[in-house]
Amino acid sequence: MKRITLPDGVSVPALGQGTWMMAERPDRRRSEIAALQAGIDRGLTLIDTAEMYGDGASEELVGEAVAGRRDGLFLVTKVLPSNASRAGTMKACERSLKRLRVERIDLYLLHWRGGVPLAETVEAFETLRHAGKIARWGVSNFDVDDLEELGEAADLGGCAVNQVLYNPEQRGIEFDLLPWQHTRRMPVMAYSPVGQGGDLLASKALTAVARRHGATPAQVALAWALREGGVIAIPKAGSPEHAIENAAAAELTLTAQDIGEIDAAFPPPRRKRPLAMI
Repeated sequence: MKRITLPDGVSVPALGQGTWMMAERPDRRRSEIAALQAGIDRGLTLIDTAEMYGDGASEELVGEAVAGRRDGLFLVTKVLPSNASRAGTMKACERSLKRLRVERIDLYLLHWRGGVPLAETVEAFETLRHAGKIARWGVSNFDVDDLEELGEAADLGGCAVNQVLYNPEQRGIEFDLLPWQHTRRMPVMAYSPVGQGGDLLASKALTAVARRHGATPAQVALAWALREGGVIAIPKAGSPEHAIENAAAAELTLTAQDIGEIDAAFPPPRRKRPLAMI
């Protein structure tokens, strides 16, 4: 499994597991828990969730899936901007800890910018870190100007990652945000790395590359996201079979021809684009 080193020196898998839209249907709960466990068994030990997902239900599902298996896992969750005041962050973290059934969160993110001053949220993060409630903090859906403003309010070296939308259809971050973070050795955590709605996976380019490698288009999309390092991808899997398929993508190396064909179908940005979010 490829690994990424965070600013504090901790190493995490480059391929993890996302949980957005999990825990929304009771009839899928057993399969979703089994999927997370199958992913863990194959090295996908970084699991991302958020208090917003299912109003906490996703965190509860993750807590059930990892019960008795906490060692070696890297758990990520997020605080809503509406809860990101100093007192609100402290309370939200305690609720997340309870739902996850753990004593410490490995990485706690601000889900997106809100009305609370960044300095206040970071102060809460640092208080939680010193108290041992979280190991490190980061942000999500921040563009370059947001990160620069964050740097005015806090030591950017304390920001472990920035989680943003990134896949072949949505690669605007390559123009400025991705190189900005690479220069500062701040990894990007890519959410929805295989796209939304299936259009990306139906593309002729990904299908052709997948056929050459005996892989699936989803595996090609994941290998593409991880192709240059500095990126952690967090695809969701709803079944053990899907989780196993995702894990195998970590072993897929794309050729220059593969990347060229994907670039032709989904051209890299030539100008600044607004940060894409879903």
